[in-house]
Amino acid sequence: MSKETWKPDVFETLFQKSHDPWDFENSLYEQKKLARILECLPACPVSFALELGCAIGVSTLALAQYCKRVVSVDASETALHTARKRCEGLGHVTFIKAFLPEDYPVLAASGCDLVLISEILYFLSASDIQRLAVRVTQSLTEAGCILIVNWTGPTDTPCTGDEASECFIQACRDLQWEPDLSVRESSYRIDRLSYVPNSQEGESEPDAES
Repeated sequence: MSKETWKPDVFETLFQKSHDPWDFENSLYEQKKLARILECLPACPVSFALELGCAIGVSTLALAQYCKRVVSVDASETALHTARKRCEGLGHVTFIKAFLPEDYPVLAASGCDLVLISEILYFLSASDIQRLAVRVTQSLTEAGCILIVNWTGPTDTPCTGDEASECFIQACRDLQWEPDLSVRESSYRIDRLSYVPNSQEGESEPDAES
């Protein structure tokens, strides 16, 4: 198993061979997972959400119902074509092609109050996960939050889902972003992080749900 970040052409090939390689549209597992993700959104209204790894836009369409503005990013132009068609008519949704973390959309993401990173971290090397964490935390307002979602089953990716989650969380902790919610299901985990000023560090543990 290579520890190097997967290249963008890998994902483009996947979406050219199948418009929905992970069966986001029909899989009951994916539908239940998306519902769980939405349950983990912050209680306060989201003004501006950044979605990293939007694929064909199934989660984007759902997220758009909760957020005043959504910017969604993917490395595959083929996937983005499907996503744009799915969200056609939604003027508050924008799509950007970018390979992460190298092409992180710094300007377009600036000032967001939610970043959703679903099922992409384990495709990155540990060093690229750390680089992405820095970019993400720099984009967010201090009142914002980060949601990361990772498959925890067997994988041939650079990191396992748990390794990717813990690497990202540790990188965020170094920047004063701490987990405030952790959910573990049979085959995936969701972690939510928020900014904690120095004076509050260590005062509370994240809520745990199952």
